[in-house]
Amino acid sequence: MAAGTGGKSGPTTNEKSEARKPVSQSVRAGLQFPVGRIHRHLKKKSQNSIRVGAKAAVYTSAILEYLTAEVLELAGNASKDLRVKRITPRHLQLAIRGDEELDSLIRATIAGGGVLPYIHKSLIKNQGKSTKKNTNTSE
Repeated sequence: MAAGTGGKSGPTTNEKSEARKPVSQSVRAGLQFPVGRIHRHLKKKSQNSIRVGAKAAVYTSAILEYLTAEVLELAGNASKDLRVKRITPRHLQLAIRGDEELDSLIRATIAGGGVLPYIHKSLIKNQGKSTKKNTNTSE
């Protein structure tokens, strides 16, 4: 059998060999968050040096990216309602505490977030009822 005909040999010197550029795992997965870095942290932080599959890092990156996008969207809406262009910890606090699912998920205290405005119903004066005394002059 002649060299270069058939088999699993690589490209011969006569053929044009195009160098492939390295593609990151994040680009392959179509994510913005770093899959490789999250994979490294999963391996490092795991107990008993268990094996971590490649898909675990992709799924974790996708979840983190989704939650981050959700929080930033709600915080952006809160900052837009207050007519400011910069998202502050207060806007993050309003966004997280305003959403029921995020509030149950993120129970952390946000530094500089303040508190939610809340006035108990019993402290609010009843605006519908008149507080004027009945003045009957027909007695």
